[in-house]
Amino acid sequence: MRSKNQTVNLALAGLMGALVFVATVFFKVQIPVGGDKTMIGLANVFCILSGLLLGPVYGGLAAGVGSFLFDITNGWASSAPVTLVTKFAMAWICGLIAWGGDGRGKKLSRVIVGAVAGSVSYSVLYLAYSAVKELVFGDAAQTVQMVLLSKLGATATNAVFADIIAVPLYFAVRRALARSFPEARGSR
Repeated sequence: MRSKNQTVNLALAGLMGALVFVATVFFKVQIPVGGDKTMIGLANVFCILSGLLLGPVYGGLAAGVGSFLFDITNGWASSAPVTLVTKFAMAWICGLIAWGGDGRGKKLSRVIVGAVAGSVSYSVLYLAYSAVKELVFGDAAQTVQMVLLSKLGATATNAVFADIIAVPLYFAVRRALARSFPEARGSR
């Protein structure tokens, strides 16, 4: 029975990873920031939803791999390894909190706190990576500040959208998944 759980969870992680990829490709607005770029879009909705639906490990894999594949196929290859780690961390933290205790994502307060914690952790990691990258390239402190302020606006917008959309969407989808894949319940 355990291998069937893992197979179903891996298949669902693949599906969610594909949704992360598709959301990143089609539902985004790229914003040039100096010599760099950032975007506002709906990908983080599906990263948070992955953590909520699949828990920390499978949700993290879905978010990380889906985002990584977008990066390597759409001109962001240099940041793909960092994206893999930061998006994994977002869904992992979200899933870890939401699935904590015995609730497995059933308690509204844990789901909200998990979603917000996942989004905030990603924002902090993304901004820290951006700051280090700008400083390594030797940009002036004022340039780094302007780039980070621009990216802060985009990442904060993404975080708010992700949490506002993913939490109610999670409760809508969770019941259908539980009925369709009862063998997937109870695994992390």
